[in-house]
Amino acid sequence: MTKNVYTVGQVNSYIKNMFTQDFMMNRIYVKGEVSNCKYHTTGHIYFTLKDETGALQAVLFAGNRKGLSFSMKNGDNVIVLGSISVYERDGKYQLYAKEILPDGEGLLYQRFQRLKEELEEMGMFAQEYKQQIPKYIRRLGIVTAPTGAAIRDIQNITRRRNPYVQAILYPALVQGDGAAASIVNGICGLEQIGVDVIIVGRGGGSMEDLWAFNEEIVARAIFECSIPIISAVGHETDTTIADYVADLRAPTPSAAAELAVYDIRELEGMLLSFQLELNRNISDKMDWASERVRQYESRLKLLSPQSQLNEKRQMTVDLEDKLAMAMQQKLLQQKHGLELLAERLEAVSPVKKLSQGYSFVADKKGRGICDVADVQVGDTLSIHMLNGKVSAKVMGVEKKKEREIL
Repeated sequence: MTKNVYTVGQVNSYIKNMFTQDFMMNRIYVKGEVSNCKYHTTGHIYFTLKDETGALQAVLFAGNRKGLSFSMKNGDNVIVLGSISVYERDGKYQLYAKEILPDGEGLLYQRFQRLKEELEEMGMFAQEYKQQIPKYIRRLGIVTAPTGAAIRDIQNITRRRNPYVQAILYPALVQGDGAAASIVNGICGLEQIGVDVIIVGRGGGSMEDLWAFNEEIVARAIFECSIPIISAVGHETDTTIADYVADLRAPTPSAAAELAVYDIRELEGMLLSFQLELNRNISDKMDWASERVRQYESRLKLLSPQSQLNEKRQMTVDLEDKLAMAMQQKLLQQKHGLELLAERLEAVSPVKKLSQGYSFVADKKGRGICDVADVQVGDTLSIHMLNGKVSAKVMGVEKKKEREIL
C-alpha cells in the first residue's frame, strides 16, 4: 500500500509536467475582466481574469512588461496571451502573461504591431532621418479636421504666442473611409505651398477612430516630406505610427502648437534682456576704459624725471637711516658681548678669590700646591693673601682618605 503514497511536492511536480506537455496550455489567449490588479514594487503585475462563469489568477512578470502597451486597471476587458502552469509551492495553477491587449482592439493592435515592426526594420523611425524643427517660423501648415477642438486649440495658441505667424489649414478627413488619403493629400499640398512646419493630428478617440494615422501611406507621406512634421494625434496616452515617423511627437494638438510657434513675448523679453545687458556692458566698458586712463596718468607721473629723482633721494635717505640703525645695533651687540667677557674674567680673577678669604700656597719655586703629595715635612711654603705673603715651614703632612674627600 505504501508504494502508491506520494509527497505533496511530487504530486505538484507531476501536475506541472502535465501542463508543460500540453501544447495548448503553453500558448493560449484568454479574455476576461481585470480584477485585484496589483503593481508590485519589483515590477511584476498580479491580477485576476474573471467572467460570469469563473476566475483565473494571472501574473505579468517585469521582464514581459513591454507586452503591455497601456495602463491596466481593475474593470478593463482584456485579451491575455500567455501560458498556464502550476506554481509548485502553493499547488495552484495560474496564467503567466506575455502580452496583454485591450479586448475589442486586439486585431487592430496586432496590425499596428506588425506595421510598426516592418517600418522600424526599414529605418523609418531612425533618429538620423528626423528633421530639426525651426525655432522661428512664418507659415504654419495644419492637416486636421476643419471643425473640432484640435484646430481651435492650435489656432488659439498660435495667435496667443505669435499673431504674425500665418496658419494655413488643409481641411482633411481624420476618421473613416478616405481619411488616410485625405491626410496624405494635405501633407503633399502644404509641402508644395512651402510652409515652414506642418502639424498633422486630431483629437483623442478609440483605436478605430485614430486608425487613419496608423496607415502605411500616411507614414510614408510623413517620412518622405521635405518639411518638418509634428504629429499631434489624440491624447498623451495615445500612440500611432505617425508619431514614430514624424520628426517630433507632441502629446496633444495644443502642445504641438506650442512646439511649432515660438512665443513672441518670450522673444521680446529676451531682446529687452539683451538690450539691458548690452547697455550694462557698454557702461562697464566705459568705466573700465576711464579707470585705465587714470592708471596711465598715474604711471606717467611716476615715470617723470622729477618723480624718479625724488624717489632716488628718498631711497638714499632710507638707506642712510638703515645704515645708522645697523651700526648702532652692531655697537650695542659688541658692547653687550664685552660686558659678558668682563664678568667672566672677573669671576676667575685671583684677586677676587683672595678678597673672599682664600689663599694661594706655593713652593719655594713659586709653583702652586694643589696636592699634599707634592709637600714633604720640612718644606718651606709661601702663603699669599690679599694684603701680603706668609712664609711657613711644613711641620706635618696628613692625607685624607678617599671616603673623607667625597
